[in-house]
Formats: sequence, C-alpha cells, structure tokens
Amino acid sequence: MKKGKYMASEVEERGVEEPLSPVSRLLSSPELCAVIVVTLGLKTRCNISSVVAGIKESLIKLPRFSCKLDIDRKNKRKGEPVWVPVRIQVESHVIVPDLDHVKIENPEEFIEDYCSGIVNTPMDMSIPPWEFHVLNLKTSNAESVGIVKLHHSLGDGMSLMSLLLACSRKTSDPNALPTIAATTKKHQKCTDKGWRFIGRGLWYSIRYIFINFVEVFKFVLTLCFLRDTKNALLSEPMDGIQPRKIIHRIIDFDDVKLVKNIMQMVNDVLLGMTQAGVSRYLSKRCDEDYTMTQKKKILERIHLRGTVAVNLRPYTKIQDLDNVMTKGAKCTWGNFVGLVIFPLWIRSEDDPLEYLRQAKATMDRKKLSLEAFNFYGVIKFSMKLFGEKVVQAISKRLFDHTTLTYSNVMGPDEEISIFAHPISYLAASALTGSQILNIHFVSYVNKLTISLAVDATVIPDPHRLCDDLVESLNTIKSTALEKYRIS
Repeated sequence: MKKGKYMASEVEERGVEEPLSPVSRLLSSPELCAVIVVTLGLKTRCNISSVVAGIKESLIKLPRFSCKLDIDRKNKRKGEPVWVPVRIQVESHVIVPDLDHVKIENPEEFIEDYCSGIVNTPMDMSIPPWEFHVLNLKTSNAESVGIVKLHHSLGDGMSLMSLLLACSRKTSDPNALPTIAATTKKHQKCTDKGWRFIGRGLWYSIRYIFINFVEVFKFVLTLCFLRDTKNALLSEPMDGIQPRKIIHRIIDFDDVKLVKNIMQMVNDVLLGMTQAGVSRYLSKRCDEDYTMTQKKKILERIHLRGTVAVNLRPYTKIQDLDNVMTKGAKCTWGNFVGLVIFPLWIRSEDDPLEYLRQAKATMDRKKLSLEAFNFYGVIKFSMKLFGEKVVQAISKRLFDHTTLTYSNVMGPDEEISIFAHPISYLAASALTGSQILNIHFVSYVNKLTISLAVDATVIPDPHRLCDDLVESLNTIKSTALEKYRIS
C-alpha cells in the first residue's frame, strides 16, 4: 500500500485550535471505535493523480480535514480535546493496495472483505483521521471502487454527505454543483374555528406533553435495566467492539418510490421494509421443528429496538461548503446530532402492509417527541458536569441494551462525478458502539444501496438477512399494487 511515506512531514502548524463538540468528544472515545465508511462505485478506471489533485483542491481546504485530534491530556485546553492544524501530505492519505487480479475470483466478495478489513483496523489518530482507498478492480456495478474511511468525530452523516456533494460536480455539467431531491411536506389547511380550534390545540398539547413524558421515562428505564429480549440478533455484552463484516446490495429505488406514492409515505417505507425483513430473518432462524403458529408466538414475544441518529441543525447547504473550499468562507460543521430509540414491529404478519402502518404510527409519535434534543442535552450536561467517563458509560449502556442502528440518507437525484470520475453508486456505513447490526440506506439517482455492518459471530449469514430485506420490499410492493388495483 502507498502509505506512510509522508507521515513524518505532517507536523503541527500554527493555527487556531478548535475544541470538540460534546458529541464529537463522545465519538472520539477509543472504546466506541466510531468510523464511517463510504464506498464509491466509479464508472471509469480510477486515476490516482486526479484523486490526489482533487483532494488538494477541495477536501483539505475544509479546516477539519487538515487537523489531527489531540487526545494527549497534557496538551488539552481547559481539560478538553482539541483539533490541531497540521501540515498535511495528501499522498499519505490516498492508499492504493497492490492487487493480484489473477487470484481475485469474486470481485464483490473481495470488496466486502477489504471494507471489513479497514473498518476493523484502528485509525492512526496522530494524523488527520481520514483515508481514501483506491481499488482499480472491476465489479458487476463499477469499473473501479473508491473507499473513504473517516473517523466519526469529523462530522455527522448529513454533513459528510453534503461535503461529498460539494466535492462533486454534475456529470451533465462539470461546472455545476449537484442537487438533492427536495422532500416536500404536505401541510393540511386548518379550517377549524372558535372552540373547535381551541379544542384541537389543547388535544395536541396534551399529546405532546404525554408523549415526551413517556419517551423520557422509557429512556431512563433503558439506561437502568430495560434491554431488548433475547433473540438471534442479541448477544451477551462483551468487552470491546467485536470485528464487523460489511456488505451492501443495490436495488431499484423506483420500487421504494412506487410504494411511497401508493401509501403516501417515504421514510416509513424503508422502516417498514426493515421491520418486515428482520421479522422474516428471525423467523427463519427459529428451530425448523417449530410450526408456523409457534414461530408467530415467538416473534410476538420479541422486544427489539434500534437507535436512529437525528440531525439537529438545519441542513448544511452544498454551496456553503463549496464556498469554504474555494473562497475560504465559514459555515457550521461538526456533530450536532441526537439519538432516538426506535421500537421495531417484529411479527409474522399476514398483511405485509401492516409493517408500513406500524412504521408510520411510530414515526408520527416520534415526530412529536423531543427525544433527540433530550439525548443531546444529557450528553452535553453530563460531559460538563461529570466528564467523559460518565458519558461513555451512558452511551455504552444505551448501545448494549438495544440491538441495531438504523439510518437513511437521501443522495443526489442526478448523476455526479467526483474528481473527474463519474459515480455509478454510493454506499455508506456508520459504525458506533457495540450493537450487533447496523442498517444504512443511501439513495443515488434511481438506485438504493442497502449497507449492513454486522457482528459476524452473531449474524454469520448477513447476505441472507439482506435477501430478506429485498424480498420484503418486493412483497410489500406487490401487495400494495394488488390491494389498490394498480397495474
């Protein structure tokens, strides 16, 4: 690998040291091993010189990517870790493995193993914590592959997606920045007047207060003793983070859009698909001697929850990030996120659309909740009052008592190129904490990539789980088409 040649030259520079946000301080903990891996399928063979030049002209001009994380207690300001500017050598961060193409029989499997390998390798925190791996290996979906590994303390998922787009250009117009499909919210016009209007407002206020009280109570119970019931996706807590296996699958995003248009929901479709797929997988993991009725009863007893990261700041505009890299402007950056604990509907439903209805009901309830802000407040308050060890203990307990992490990110709605390389597909995985399963969805034009990061000692067959997710979407789509008589 082309790595290490320039490491010694990345010395500290004079510059403004920036303190870490509370969430970034939490994510910088070695116990969490918090990393993000983004896979870029490219339509052409990758030109290393173009990648290096592109990074020099864009990425490292964002101050955070030319800083190292100072975790040496002797150098902390006010007892807090800081970002320290360094003189960076881009060539040391662009890694090109020496591939023996003759021995690679299955390129897709090789890419999965390679991703898993770099995820399970600790990052060198003495330099800016990011790497760009280039694999000139043809797969069924790309001519070459770029894999970007970043430490999660650099930024949250939405900020990093915005940065990726700010470093890219439209394939149809090399001078134009990409755009993301806008999500439109339907607002119902209220026609209530007088006492009817007051009654509706009072009922909303009661629901708002009650839901937030219940969510805070459940959060406290989770920290104290409430944990998911024992199932095939939950193992006994172990010291340290276990090795992860990463896979991804590309499906047609138009299938999701079709169900969304029929059922008038979008995020609910992906969550419903997840609930149906996990239910299908758990049912198959049951003993073969069990009857279908027995399997249904087993699934009904399973209490399974996931955590969802929620971005708490307004969306970082692509143009603002481009101005930072081209004009030296400033914009908000970092990790300003909270967590929401999400119960999953694990059942063997005769009507596949029930998974969507349950997902929508849960989503509607969570939209009235301040749970994400409450989590951020707890982290910030505990960090200031008790220090990092207490915050790490809170997070570890939260992750140990839940089973999976779930997220979905909306990508560009038209083809883009990065450093003059047209992109075929995008995949991403964010790994934080000890949870057994991480499910991430990323859309790109008319494609949707499902990324799974699993503890292979608990889930030895992640491809089977991925198959169940895809089959569940197909079943939901066919049921919706049949029920609503759409051809």
